Amino acid sequence: MTARSSRRTTTAILAGSVALTAAACTNPGSTAGGSTGPKDSAVVGIAYEPETLSPLLGYGKDGNSKIFDGLLAFDADMKLRPALAVRLPEVSADGLTYTYTLRDGVTFSDGAPFTAKDVVFTYRTILDPKTNNASRTELDAVKKVEAVGDKTVVFTLKYPYAPFAERTVHAIAPEHVAAKQDVNTGAFTTKPVGTGPYVLTGWSKGEKLSFTANPTYWNGAPAVKKFTMAVVKDDDVRATRLRAGDLDGAILPPNLAAGFEDDAAKTTYAAKTYDYRTVTLPSHNAVAGDTAVRRALDVAVDRQAMVDRILEGAGKPAYGPVPTDSPWFAKGTERRHDLAGAKKILDEAGWKPGPDGVRVKNGVRAAFPLWYLSGDKLRQDHALAYASDAKKAGIAITAQAGTWEVIEPRMKTDAVLAGGGSPGDPDFDQYLLLKSSLAGDGFNNMARYDNKTVDKALDEGRKTDVPAERKAAYDTVQRELAKDPGYTFLTHIDHLYVVNDRWDGLSTQVEPHDHGLASGPWWNVETWKPKSGGEAKK
Repeated sequence: MTARSSRRTTTAILAGSVALTAAACTNPGSTAGGSTGPKDSAVVGIAYEPETLSPLLGYGKDGNSKIFDGLLAFDADMKLRPALAVRLPEVSADGLTYTYTLRDGVTFSDGAPFTAKDVVFTYRTILDPKTNNASRTELDAVKKVEAVGDKTVVFTLKYPYAPFAERTVHAIAPEHVAAKQDVNTGAFTTKPVGTGPYVLTGWSKGEKLSFTANPTYWNGAPAVKKFTMAVVKDDDVRATRLRAGDLDGAILPPNLAAGFEDDAAKTTYAAKTYDYRTVTLPSHNAVAGDTAVRRALDVAVDRQAMVDRILEGAGKPAYGPVPTDSPWFAKGTERRHDLAGAKKILDEAGWKPGPDGVRVKNGVRAAFPLWYLSGDKLRQDHALAYASDAKKAGIAITAQAGTWEVIEPRMKTDAVLAGGGSPGDPDFDQYLLLKSSLAGDGFNNMARYDNKTVDKALDEGRKTDVPAERKAAYDTVQRELAKDPGYTFLTHIDHLYVVNDRWDGLSTQVEPHDHGLASGPWWNVETWKPKSGGEAKK
């Protein structure tokens, strides 16, 4: 990412199959400071809060949970490193057995020892159909998990699942606490106990999550002793609170982050992501479910204009869940902006312009609502731009704001400006989004997309570890999405964070669709060190 204004840019390119450009931008001569808070505390503004803090229900499945650890973790370069395990797993020649040796001397924050039984309990509970974990199918490959003594865990798979080790960054729950409660409703869901660098001290729903450093953390007690995640859903309010000194850092959309360019006491960090914005086109809507309408919208939308005007260049056009710079992207599936082509598709399908310019077919007007989340400026701007592009083709889309409580019951028939995306393996991006058997399962497959060719390719992609076969499977998925789009993918967005320049050790990773809960420069807050007074940023 290029530097803005007179700010300097630090860029880190991550190795491996996933590339990250992380830009830390600050004014020349910037000095530490900008906050009246203690040097050993930090308050950051995030956009959303989790529904639960239980790993058994999905919290911490991608790592960075703060309260918990996984067997493995991702480093700054998105490479796997040992966490609760002492080394990376031993994998059998047939790819069906993964053996983990656990770290000695690890305890939960209540003082109880961590053992192999906790790992077995965590994974078995997640796989239990009675557990309300919407991501259970991500562990479909697991046939069984067993403890061999206190320090060894063995996973046996049904089939060679290539990215399985990446699934073991999943947070581990304590059996001695969670097994005594109802897994779905017990106190553990809001008052967790973990092995992580921080201990939850309070959760005021809709307001903040408060943490204190775990003094007995196996990897050393954090220097940032108190850490608070302030839940501020409105982008403008988050920026205002940051400017007022109420926050030490925040995730912000590009136009609001730009307002801090001249603040010498703050640094802006940009992280490349797999985070996309898309419009769900529900199959149960008479208009949005029509393949011709879907195909027309797919080329009527001006993605590059959205990148330029809404993201101010901090992102790229999206043609599916896989970013165009990923090695998994299927070249040739890009769709160019073609308004004339969109009109031709609709004409040929019998959608004829009505007297008001809105197309009609068999008495049905080409009109439907598009919901976006209240207070989310990026979603609002994407929704309005999408509706504007659609109108030029003769499709009337009404953008409407609402909370998830309002939106979720309408997802079967109404379009939604949604977000998603997960780094690493294409199975992470696509299975929950597109598999027909998951249609209507919470926020999985929100469009209720049903394509048998895609279903077959998704199964083939996850059930082989042969790279060429996997690439062919996910190429098939992306080509089918171009022919039969159940979603209109709009942009992949870079995440921008503005943080007071008071600490050393900040960086960013390649990020998922996360809203700044476990991502952002605070993904490694446990390793931050306060700067000495007046120390200039290097």
